[in-house]
Amino acid sequence: MPSRATPSSSSSTTPHSSAHSHTPTHTPTPTSSHTSHVSASASASSSNIEGRDIPLSTLSPSTSTAPGYDSRNDDDEELDPESTSALLRQHIRDSANDETTDDTQFIGLHPLRRLAGLMSKAPLLLRSAPGFGTGSYGAVPVGTSTENSDDDDVDIRKKEGRRKESRLRNTISSGTIGSKSGDSTRRRSSNARQRNSTDDEDVPLERRLGKGGIPIPNTEQDSADSADSSEDVIDDASTTNEEDPPDNSPYAQVRASVSAVDNTTLSINTPRMWVLSLLFAILGSSTNLFFSLRYPSVSITPVIALLLVHPLGLLWDRVLKRRDDPVEEFLDGFKISNGTHTSYEHKGRWRRLRLWLGQGRWNEKEHSCVYISSNVSFGFAFATDVIVEQTHFYNQEVSITYQLLLILSTQILGYTFAGLTRRFLVRPGGMIWPGTLMSAAMFTTLHKEENTVANGWKISRWKFFFIVWASSFAFYFLPGLLMPALSYFSVVTWFFPKNVVVANLFGVASGLGLFPVTFDWAQIAYIGSPLLTPFWAAMNVVGGLVIVMWIVAPIAYYKNLFFSSYMPILSSAVFDNTGKIYDVSKILTDDFLFDSEAYHKYSRVYLPITYVLSYGLQFAALASLLTHTACWHGKDIWRQWSRSLKEAGGESKPAYKPLNGDGGPLRRSDSNMENIISQEDVHNRLMKRYKDAPMSWYLVTFVSMTAVGMFVVEYYPVHLPWYGLLLALGICSILFIPIGIVMAITNQQSSIYLICQLVCGAVFPGRPVANMVFVTYGYISSAQGIKFSADLKLGHYMKIPPRILFSVQMAATVVSSITQIIVLNWMFANVPRICTPNAVNGFVCPLARVHFNGSILWGVVGPKEFFGPNATYHALVWCFPIGAIAPIILWLYARNKKGNIVRKINLPVLFGSLSWIPPATGLNFSVWALVCYVFNYVIRRRAGAWWAKYTMTLSAALDSGLAFGLVTVFFGFVYPGLMEGFRWWGTEIYKRGCDWNACPWKVVPEGQHFGPDTW
Repeated sequence: MPSRATPSSSSSTTPHSSAHSHTPTHTPTPTSSHTSHVSASASASSSNIEGRDIPLSTLSPSTSTAPGYDSRNDDDEELDPESTSALLRQHIRDSANDETTDDTQFIGLHPLRRLAGLMSKAPLLLRSAPGFGTGSYGAVPVGTSTENSDDDDVDIRKKEGRRKESRLRNTISSGTIGSKSGDSTRRRSSNARQRNSTDDEDVPLERRLGKGGIPIPNTEQDSADSADSSEDVIDDASTTNEEDPPDNSPYAQVRASVSAVDNTTLSINTPRMWVLSLLFAILGSSTNLFFSLRYPSVSITPVIALLLVHPLGLLWDRVLKRRDDPVEEFLDGFKISNGTHTSYEHKGRWRRLRLWLGQGRWNEKEHSCVYISSNVSFGFAFATDVIVEQTHFYNQEVSITYQLLLILSTQILGYTFAGLTRRFLVRPGGMIWPGTLMSAAMFTTLHKEENTVANGWKISRWKFFFIVWASSFAFYFLPGLLMPALSYFSVVTWFFPKNVVVANLFGVASGLGLFPVTFDWAQIAYIGSPLLTPFWAAMNVVGGLVIVMWIVAPIAYYKNLFFSSYMPILSSAVFDNTGKIYDVSKILTDDFLFDSEAYHKYSRVYLPITYVLSYGLQFAALASLLTHTACWHGKDIWRQWSRSLKEAGGESKPAYKPLNGDGGPLRRSDSNMENIISQEDVHNRLMKRYKDAPMSWYLVTFVSMTAVGMFVVEYYPVHLPWYGLLLALGICSILFIPIGIVMAITNQQSSIYLICQLVCGAVFPGRPVANMVFVTYGYISSAQGIKFSADLKLGHYMKIPPRILFSVQMAATVVSSITQIIVLNWMFANVPRICTPNAVNGFVCPLARVHFNGSILWGVVGPKEFFGPNATYHALVWCFPIGAIAPIILWLYARNKKGNIVRKINLPVLFGSLSWIPPATGLNFSVWALVCYVFNYVIRRRAGAWWAKYTMTLSAALDSGLAFGLVTVFFGFVYPGLMEGFRWWGTEIYKRGCDWNACPWKVVPEGQHFGPDTW
């Protein structure tokens, strides 16, 4: 194998190099004294070899691929980091004697690039760090067609100019992939770079360098090219084998959002990360709890933390870093000794403190940890609602100790479920968790340094994000404040405000939403961002919406099935036999106990038809969840479970084996149903270098928190026996993996809230507090566990060492739980008349009251009154066997038909997603599906490069712009009362008809009732 020759010596030097020149060696090692004498030789080479096929082995190849050459067909090709252009740029950086400053950028760089450099002071590694621009972030999904690349007018010299602030190559973690290319191991050090690679195929040089030869920086030609372009853009054909390995994710949305390489030298376990993580955990959890007790409320979402913490991290470095600070080295997130004396002992006290606080550089991995801690803590704990109900609705005295034990045990148990099921829900490549891809795209936008051409679009992701974010923020003032009619755009009902049928069919407040138009992203993304949901999954949701809500519901409603015509067609309230909202207080004693005599004198509980169908769908979804998982993923689960048992003893880490044993690329598909739990992709391989968090950590945590929970239910007046707690955890254990699989594949979460209420109501009747606590341990453990699993997957994508991630999540959980208990008790003591209709400033505890009503209905009245033999809704019981049998029929039909569309029918999604109705309306589903169709089907097929580059960034920008707009509107205008009295046509038109007032089809005459006289 011929070795790569180095440029010959020349008397000419590049600018800024006269003080550091020396003779190049055969194997160049870039140091601060290195000079690349290539200007003349490059020109000579380009003139002599132009138009001729010369093997790459004779010259150092460029780091770009000319248009027309598909690097993915050259499996043997590895780009040489020692290319002449790379060495020139390395020398210029070193000669500046400041590897982190952005003041000495190349001539011709756009000012926006200087701003981008300021925003990322970390020593960015050449096309390596997760979240940075790589081939998998390219203009087209890696592994898909690059037919659009021929239309892109790309100047390769612009790409060469983008390589900056990087003297180190990425360290690829241990494990090999079965490719034809030679093994290549890259290791970083502070002063050297080593490379071993094998080029098995000679590629014409003109394909690699183009007709223009090798570009030289800081020449007139380079400066002119830079000045002509407002952005530095690279061609999307530059994807290398390293950036798109054969075992890269088979899913386009993952390849478009997550880097296939890992930078193991980034700092993670630093004081900066811990301070910011705990700070946002405290602020977010306390703020959200505070507003959860108020109506109208506002929620601070984790994406706000994702955006706010970035400038804080950069400011931290700006304040604490100095140019003369000793060199630091990190490996796997921890600081290591690099042989240089970096001890703080012989320095001044304040300097030691500054150096300790300023360890490492703010980077995407630290950013990920702070975001994950925010995601863990920002949602207020459901246990706080239980405490509110006990203290203010049931008039029970509960101690601080009880409150702390209840909230800690319920929150941490969810984390243990996530940790114990990592093999099934986190590590497999088929578990993509679409919701995490938005966050990964955000880290890319904020930290990346590269830009690609996407169907002619040269705008960078960061500029695209900023424009969309600012537009979303500014536009929200229209539907959110000045003209709410744009949000509730039921324009058909405006022409017929008193027509009940029109309101039922086309309404957006209490109707079915057959006119899917709204100008409010909050309405569109109410059930989740449509940009993150796979199109095939959205079609399952739409199928259920059309069949159940748009066909069955109107027929049943106008046929007066279950007396539904006397109630609105869609409402989240329950009603009595006069068509009025059910007054729960009429069936309770003064001690909040069920009064059977009063119940029989008052009324049965009646549900709107969409509420009835929603219950039926949830029953079917629960049953189908088990059989669907068993049919399609049963073998996978059993295989993984068997492997877990074999490895449990020594916590061994088996050798990486890609799904296809021959080492070829994984089959790339959007809805591959086979072996998705056994798939091991590049991300799993990269994570194997890190020490895993032992299973024993999670087991010990699970056992200890279960013991705490048993103590809580037995010692305190909860009226739930210890085996009731085990029953709740058992329900969660059985359904957790099936729910996680559906969520990981489709971004649609199935809820076990209803089934927990029903089981406890049937097993422990007449115990409303027990019902609440049972639901908390069963449902909340599941819901929190799914959230934790998603965060573990995000850490998996961002290559966060599992032990650091365990510490971050556990610390954030404990700190946020304690913070919420402190804030809750402060509010009890300082907010006058809290949780009463006369509470000051609207602190009426709306969510707690809804849960209280549910505990009365299911814990006091009981499921027997709803679904018993003589109950009104007994027929819904048949939904259980229907839901259980239907997936088996579909599986038997489609199991051997790999191309059949029936394989894309996911009944748990089809049934379970509609459980959002109510409170969601038909509009939330119809317009959501329409947007999903436009982006994830039409645009993805017609402009795949644009979709891969911008879709996740677009979702993040819209969500975060909405969140900031909502907070600004609430705190800036609504909370101070500035909008009181502000009324005009745009604020009132949608409230004038039957849609807003929820008119029923039939009206009960005064003094009469519907339904049976006795029950």
